[in-house]
Amino acid sequence: MAETQSPATVEINDAIFCTHFKEVCSDCDFDGREENDSFFGFDFIDREGIECPPATQNKDGVYQCKKHGSTSCNQCYGWKKQITRARAQAKKAGKK
Repeated sequence: MAETQSPATVEINDAIFCTHFKEVCSDCDFDGREENDSFFGFDFIDREGIECPPATQNKDGVYQCKKHGSTSCNQCYGWKKQITRARAQAKKAGKK
């Protein structure tokens, strides 16, 4: 039986993304929505994936936003707010 490897992921300010900084990526066959929803206290619903703004690693290997140079930038990395918006849009569109 062939062993399947899970895609490489990156954690940015408590959210999980593929190496392309996407929560849902067809290139990697990756979907981190359920894990991220759960981490931020939501039940999973079918919603659009969020994308991480451009990021770089600092000398400690922690990702930081390119725009502000911060590892915990609430402006760029406000995942709970972005997930809440995506959930509201999904509910409005009739997804469950």
